[in-house]
Amino acid sequence: MDFQNIKFQIDDRVARITFARPPLNILNIAMMREIGAALNDCAERRDLAAIVFDAAAGTRAFSGGVAVEEHVAETVFKMLDSFHAIFRTLNQISKPVVGIIDGPALGGGCEFVAACDIVIASERARFGQPEIKLGVFPPVAAVLLPRIIGEKKAREMVLLGEIVDAQEAMRLGLVNQVVPAGELDRQAEAVLAKLRDLSGASLQFTRGALDLGRYGDFESALRRVENLYLNELMKTGDAIEGVQSFMEKRKPDWRNR
Repeated sequence: MDFQNIKFQIDDRVARITFARPPLNILNIAMMREIGAALNDCAERRDLAAIVFDAAAGTRAFSGGVAVEEHVAETVFKMLDSFHAIFRTLNQISKPVVGIIDGPALGGGCEFVAACDIVIASERARFGQPEIKLGVFPPVAAVLLPRIIGEKKAREMVLLGEIVDAQEAMRLGLVNQVVPAGELDRQAEAVLAKLRDLSGASLQFTRGALDLGRYGDFESALRRVENLYLNELMKTGDAIEGVQSFMEKRKPDWRNR
């Protein structure tokens, strides 16, 4: 596949998916489908030690989130289907996922972080789920964040939509390691070297065991949240208003319904 929005390579048992849609790596449907295609390729590689998500040099964020213009009624189903397919595939592949985060990881970008097993962030990284400010919520984060950082903190993060810095993200358990930006690649390679030194099959079974023990029935939980998002939330006036006001660059007029 000729990728336009990502870079994809498999080298020495590590698959690297690099977000390359400058300036902010906003996740549109085309980009999501490219990520999905890369992951489908990964699924056929039994020797993989890890899947890495990072951002291309010159972009200003790991990801600024999902494209707001695709939240409209005509495309929201395709958008959500393409986005959630990524996380379903990651769950099915069951290989260690490493996130290398330099800069903001917001909205859908933060949901990628939540889905990673090991996250290495630079000191200038930022994390948040600001969807509530558009009148919507993050379905993947609604499932994953409470299990990662705890119920109360997850509710605070999603309900207030506030941004946390790298050190706070590490304290919460969303990030594993924080290093100066200049040391990010070196530290990431040190972690990947350890994974490369292990059995791909053993890593796959071990990650699967961790999922079974920690997440329970991921699919049914995500389906319930997805149904709520598509069939209830996206039919409310405030969700429509939030998206519309963003595109019109004005303050939203909430009607609380």
